[in-house]
Amino acid sequence: MLLQTVARPVAWWMIDHWVQWAFPGVPTLTPQSLADWLSEGKAPLPILLDVRRDDEFAVSHLPNARATPNLDAALALGLNSDQPIVAYCSVGYRSARLAAGLQAAGYTQVFNLAGSIFQWANQGRSLVHSGQPTAVVHPYNPRWGLLLKPGLAHLPEQSKPDVDQQK
Repeated sequence: MLLQTVARPVAWWMIDHWVQWAFPGVPTLTPQSLADWLSEGKAPLPILLDVRRDDEFAVSHLPNARATPNLDAALALGLNSDQPIVAYCSVGYRSARLAAGLQAAGYTQVFNLAGSIFQWANQGRSLVHSGQPTAVVHPYNPRWGLLLKPGLAHLPEQSKPDVDQQK
């Protein structure tokens, strides 16, 4: 447990710097900044774009987020180029790539959610599954799932043995 307590912050520091290095022109918002913006309710509210795969989105997402796994899907939404947009994925790399693509397409207020849904969940912020509150996140894969606090990674139920086969 001590190793995870030390390793997780170091891993997050590395990921944050990796994303900033790869996409230096993409501005970021912290989960706290986004939560404040959404709770204030001041227009214009940002459009939330979830850049993860469909199976990841199906487990949970931020309330009112739209599934947009790639630039074509985001462009197909037909958003105004000056509409605030906040993109997120698991840790921030895929969403920063999408944000950079939107910027190149002329969108002027595009932000990447720092730490994305993993940090959002790690901070205990609201998530939904089929419109209902949930507290779990698709871990992307077992290694990346270590960045989530214990209990937050969605683990599919293991199939139960058939009672008739045990007789």
